[in-house]
Amino acid sequence: PGHSPGFKKPPALLRLKRKRPGRRSDPADAAGAAAAPAPRGPSAAARRRNPFSSLDNAPRRAAAAPQPPAAAPAGGDPSAAPFWQFLESACEEKPSRRAEPAESSDILALSKDLHSPLAVPKAPSSPSQEFPADWSIKTRALFMSSQPFTWAEHLKAQEEAQGFAQHCRAAATTLPQSVQEPRLCTELRCAFQQSLVYWLHPSLPWLPLFPRLGADRRMAGKACPWAQDEALQQVLMSDWSVSFTSLYNLLRARLCPYFYLCAAQFSVLFRAAGLAGSAVPTAAIAPTTRGLREAMRSEGIEFSLPLLEESRTRKQKSSEESLETETADSGGEGAGEPAPSDDDDDDGSFSWLEEMGVQDKVKKPDTISIQLRKEKHEVQVDHRPESLVLVRGSNTFTLLNFLISCRSLVAVAGPQAGLPPTLLSPVAFRGGTMQTLKARTVSGRARVQGGFEDVFSLEVLGPILPHALHALTLVLGPAQRGAFRALLSPHEPSAAFNSH
Repeated sequence: PGHSPGFKKPPALLRLKRKRPGRRSDPADAAGAAAAPAPRGPSAAARRRNPFSSLDNAPRRAAAAPQPPAAAPAGGDPSAAPFWQFLESACEEKPSRRAEPAESSDILALSKDLHSPLAVPKAPSSPSQEFPADWSIKTRALFMSSQPFTWAEHLKAQEEAQGFAQHCRAAATTLPQSVQEPRLCTELRCAFQQSLVYWLHPSLPWLPLFPRLGADRRMAGKACPWAQDEALQQVLMSDWSVSFTSLYNLLRARLCPYFYLCAAQFSVLFRAAGLAGSAVPTAAIAPTTRGLREAMRSEGIEFSLPLLEESRTRKQKSSEESLETETADSGGEGAGEPAPSDDDDDDGSFSWLEEMGVQDKVKKPDTISIQLRKEKHEVQVDHRPESLVLVRGSNTFTLLNFLISCRSLVAVAGPQAGLPPTLLSPVAFRGGTMQTLKARTVSGRARVQGGFEDVFSLEVLGPILPHALHALTLVLGPAQRGAFRALLSPHEPSAAFNSH
């Protein structure tokens, strides 16, 4: 039992002893060994290997020191030198380079950076592109990630109050690029609360005040004490006019970047100077009707129909290209003759009837019919996104007075009768009420290739304005370590605002 386990395996010992006597050596080494005296004493015995020791238990030999390369023969022919001379010289240079402490520390730092969640190796790429702002109002945003959203649950009273204070003070919160424990990060939770705040007028908790287009069914059956009370309607409208004017003054002073006016028939987006590539304040209205546009013209409001003009330009360009193609195919016949248009018939007089002598027998169309025929393209786009109207500069102030005194701004009948339009703003204004978006977290499992995986989601409901969506993405970046995706549900009538 006290013997080494190797004693029970004599084949291994015999194999080792067979190799030792027949070991080959170089001639130079043999000559040196013959000239040198044989070592004597305990040092030679210490180097002798114990034949009863196990191969597994034998102490490992220290790495032999590199031998100097063999010298070239006396004849001076370098080709006669052993080939491993060049291999040894090449191998001797590598450890010296690896042993430099500065480079090793850089490698360790680089490995730490590469293993960090947000570190991305820099690679040559195309020039960065700035995406345009999304001016549509979102009704729902669903953020999904493989990391849980527990940090967005059960905010403390102090964190909620700090978020409200930061919003009112317009304080910009600087968050770290990566948060190890989002649930314990107070700055992150306060910034999340700050991103959910918006301002609303009027504030009627029992009525859904957004969206207003097509909301009659949801408002049906709700208590509307002002529906039959004209005095109450006048009070509500007077209070709304004060809030509307306050928002416009903030916009002109560049203290409010934008705000929305949501009525039962259309929506208006007011933007301050410097936004959307405009040096003056702008207002976009969508959708519109011919009656509303005529009323605006009668008030002296200058506006444009950018989407309709663009479609006309495209059609005209395509028709010219097709005409050139037909002319080239026909060999140039009639190239100088202009194509007939409907406008020529409408603008011209009925002189051709006089030439035929039947001017009294044919009933001429009245002026209204001719005008409707000219405006048939505008009438066809009513209640469609192409009917978007763009007002610029000082005409926005005229639009303000027009909307305050416009009778069609407020519904006369139905569940929304007598209810002023909804005002939505990212900043506080006179008569505005602070509101917060509704947020809730959901966890579940999704089927993937090879099994299931945990999926966590954060759902945000309400009128999500552009500033709120931007702030949410800035918060989710460090909280979810950049690993999240979003599904957005825009309010369709407001999607036309992205065109201009």
